[in-house]
Amino acid sequence: MNDPLEKLTDQFRKLPGIGVKTARRLAYFMVERPAGETEAFLNSVREAKNSMHQCSICCSLSTSDPCEYCSDSRRDRSVICVVEQPQDVLAIEQSHEYKGLYHVLHGVLSPLDGIGPEELRIRELLLRLQDGNVKEIIIATDPDTEGEATAFYLAKLIKPLGIRVSRIARGLPAGGDIGYTDSVTLAGAVENRREL
Repeated sequence: MNDPLEKLTDQFRKLPGIGVKTARRLAYFMVERPAGETEAFLNSVREAKNSMHQCSICCSLSTSDPCEYCSDSRRDRSVICVVEQPQDVLAIEQSHEYKGLYHVLHGVLSPLDGIGPEELRIRELLLRLQDGNVKEIIIATDPDTEGEATAFYLAKLIKPLGIRVSRIARGLPAGGDIGYTDSVTLAGAVENRREL
C-alpha cells in the first residue's frame, strides 16, 4: 500500500463508524480541498490533540483541570452521573435537566474484547465516593448488553456503601448510543431514572 491516497483512506477507516466507501470519499475530499483548508483541518486536529487531557476528578476530556463541570460550584455535588465516554457528558448537558457532576468510565465491561474493570475508570469513581458527600450515582451507560452489565457491576460495588444507585430510564433505543441521542429523549431518560 504505497499509494498515498490509499494510506489516507486507511487512516479514515480507523475512525468509528467509517466504512471503506466513506473513508475513500473523505480521502478524495481532503485531497481535492485547497491547501489552506487542508492545513486548517490538520492544525485543528493537532490543537485538539495537544490541548485536551483527562480531568483529574471526573476523567472527562477538557482543556482545564479540573474541568468546567467539576470546578463549577453551582453544580449538585451529591449526585454523580456515570457515563461511558466523554461525548456522553455533552449529550446529557444538552438535555438541560441534569445539574450534578459526572464520571467518565472510558468504556464498558466487555470480556470478549478483553475489557475488564481494571481497564475502566472504576477505581477513580470509588475513590470519589470515600468522602461521604455523594448520595446518588446515576448510571447512564448505553442500554446494550455491555452497558447493562457495567451498570449492574457498578451497582453491586456501590450499593453496599449506602449510596443510592439509579439507572437512567428506558426511552433510549435498545442498542442505542447516548452520544447520538436527541436532547428531548435524554432529558426524559434522566428525569425518569429508576433505582437499581
